[in-house]
Amino acid sequence: MKTRFARAQFNARTCGSALVGLLALVSAACSDPHTPAPTADGAELFQLCAQCHGPQAGGNRAVNAPSIAGLPQWYLEAQLRKFKSGGRGTHFDDLSGMQMRPMAMSLANDAEIASVAKYVAALPATKPAPQLQGGVADKGKLLFPTCLACHQADASGSEALKAPPLNHASDWYLFASLGKFRAGVRGTNPADTSGALMRPMAQTLADEQAMKDVIAYIMTLKK
Repeated sequence: MKTRFARAQFNARTCGSALVGLLALVSAACSDPHTPAPTADGAELFQLCAQCHGPQAGGNRAVNAPSIAGLPQWYLEAQLRKFKSGGRGTHFDDLSGMQMRPMAMSLANDAEIASVAKYVAALPATKPAPQLQGGVADKGKLLFPTCLACHQADASGSEALKAPPLNHASDWYLFASLGKFRAGVRGTNPADTSGALMRPMAQTLADEQAMKDVIAYIMTLKK
């Protein structure tokens, strides 16, 4: 009986010591300023994005939010980093960019940027219904060769050339973006090197009609 009692005491002391040690480790990890905070998952982080872009990231023109579902993770990460660092969304004429920048700044670190970008990239891409009027696709087809040098013949994009897919983009957003590039609202910030490559391409389009024409053609391409 004494042996059994002594063994029970030993086991209790051992378990107690182990528990104290575990609690000490947890406490130290929580108090250590060098221990990174846990990263929220992409679905949780996306709840903020969904307020404008919609629950399936299909976009909402009324709040200047384009469709982003199914965009490549590399592109989403690059744009979020630009917004967060000031490479986008700081020009005084870029009102929609200024709306987006504080949203990107709410992401704590690169891990959160990667997490939400991965989530959005995995959402099914849908081709938004055309909203622009007045574009002539046949004329736009003649203008598109300048675009396909980077965005490919089917407008599916190229990571190597930093060119996102256009074939399931919101047409109104493409129009607004081309206008910004032509006016220097985008593509002039030293931190936006890929935007700097796009600006001279946009400037080859003579006017708004040419912009509408090439977008009308892009909207005929399959996603």
